[in-house]
Amino acid sequence: MKRYEQGPWSLEDLFPSPEAWEQAFETLEQKVAAFEAHREQLRADLPAETFVAWLQELEDIHLLAARLGSYAHLRFSENTQDPAAQAMLGKMRQIMAQVQNRLLFFELWWRNLDDAAAQRLLEAAGPRYRYFLEKERLYRPYTLSEGEEKIINLKDVSGIRALLSTYSTLTNRYTYRLEVDGEVQELTRGELMTYVRSPDPDLRARAYQVLYEVYLHDKGLIAPIYQAVTQDWYNEKVLIRGFSRPIAARNLANHLPDEAVDTLLEVSRQNATVFQRFFRLKARVLGMDKLRRYDIYAPVTASERTYDFHTAVEMVLQAFEAFDPRFAALARQVLDRQHVHSEVKPGKSGGAFCATPYPGATPWVLLNYQGRLEDVATMAHELGHAIHGLLAAQHSVFTFHAPLPLAETASTFGEMLLVDALLAQEQDPQVRRDILFKQLDDNYATIMRQAYFALFEVQAHDRFPKGASAEDIAAVYADLLAEQFGDAVEVSDEFAWEWLMIPHFYRVPFYVYAYAFGQLLVLALYQRYKEEGAAFKPVYFRLLEAGGSRAPEELLAEAGVDPRDAAFWQRGFDILDGWVRALEAEMATADGKMG
Repeated sequence: MKRYEQGPWSLEDLFPSPEAWEQAFETLEQKVAAFEAHREQLRADLPAETFVAWLQELEDIHLLAARLGSYAHLRFSENTQDPAAQAMLGKMRQIMAQVQNRLLFFELWWRNLDDAAAQRLLEAAGPRYRYFLEKERLYRPYTLSEGEEKIINLKDVSGIRALLSTYSTLTNRYTYRLEVDGEVQELTRGELMTYVRSPDPDLRARAYQVLYEVYLHDKGLIAPIYQAVTQDWYNEKVLIRGFSRPIAARNLANHLPDEAVDTLLEVSRQNATVFQRFFRLKARVLGMDKLRRYDIYAPVTASERTYDFHTAVEMVLQAFEAFDPRFAALARQVLDRQHVHSEVKPGKSGGAFCATPYPGATPWVLLNYQGRLEDVATMAHELGHAIHGLLAAQHSVFTFHAPLPLAETASTFGEMLLVDALLAQEQDPQVRRDILFKQLDDNYATIMRQAYFALFEVQAHDRFPKGASAEDIAAVYADLLAEQFGDAVEVSDEFAWEWLMIPHFYRVPFYVYAYAFGQLLVLALYQRYKEEGAAFKPVYFRLLEAGGSRAPEELLAEAGVDPRDAAFWQRGFDILDGWVRALEAEMATADGKMG
């Protein structure tokens, strides 16, 4: 196998240089101007062939816009403190807002077209554009006049989007001073968070305390940003557009009924005790009377095994190959195109993501790889996203991205493939036990934690616009932590302010429930794979290949899933409950042998 080393990514597949990026705006201007000329020709009896030709022009514009936007975003992610990258991002957002306004006439005409005329053109558009057009008409009740829509787009550039850039710039510049082995180290957030998984309980606590010390120092700056986010969302989505409640706007974007999301969150709430039992079990293994919130992600053994980058790549690719050669080949394509940025550097965006700008593009993956087992799992996760995008490349730029509730279908599945492969190969019982506990740790983080994040957002978006203070919102967060952990975990006061440091709350309100949705869905799908073997693969690949070309409910129905049914979500929690019971039984057996 080719040897893979950590390093930066190449953006040449987008643009060979910043100068080429600048020049591409001229091409964009020409395409947009040509499309604007169609405004006077819009009418209900528009010839079908003309309509389809215009859709092709519009797709071409969106393809170029996606390249331009992705280049600026990826450059900024490399170093959020780079003035040149900040300027590129600002320019891109300003121009794209103007482009959006100039194309708005077509979107509004389509949304307001009478049903008979729309149906005739839908039939002519064919499968490539049909779902995109159908979904656009769902926004008909919430669409404003062209002038009003333009005002919102332009004000967002210097308003809420500028605030979000300020949040990113502010928080990504933070460094954290932590004493480790008698030496004070200056760390990025990603580096600091390695210590919350330290075997040393004192070091875990101090790592969290250092994190909160920095954020709380600036809470007077950060909390008002989140207050503005919730007020802006409420003012636009509820007061101006007429959505019934703030979360309903995200549900429509996800093309999910409110009922399905409400059911997911309620079933999650009812199953908080599953993870409370897990945390009590973990406390026993760690020799503690009760876990502290500092200890949630503590390793259950002192294993400090690390994996160099190439070894991690091999592990992931082998796990994917064992499932299906297509999985491994598509993941390898991302690595071979040098589309992975894996170094840990000051100013770099924290965490990890996968960006697939347009159909047919080899995705770009950002990692902050530090050699831990969780970093290997993150690699599998993000490469899974890339595979999903590549499998859906046959669709239009409007429909190849999977909707948020299905966006984790390949990424989480990829993680589970890796875990199963590790368990099959690992001979060290301590490492195997650590892997099993970590799997439940990760499911907690992806399901219960995210569900309670969403429950918090519901309250924050209700209370902040009505005049609640930051302290009021912190009290809401603390109450939800108490409900989530019960008497299984001791939560110290600073965690009431955790919402200050969750980027999704700011950048994409109500995004987080998609993680719980996707994880519970994948648990069910993965169970089917283990039961059915190769017979399951066609069902699974059809789901991935569909991208966002049909409504999520329709796609899930083909896989035998009804998201409105509480019993479906409960089945996911039943699988988790079974894992906890297995660990409880193992502990009881071990206690019996010791007795």
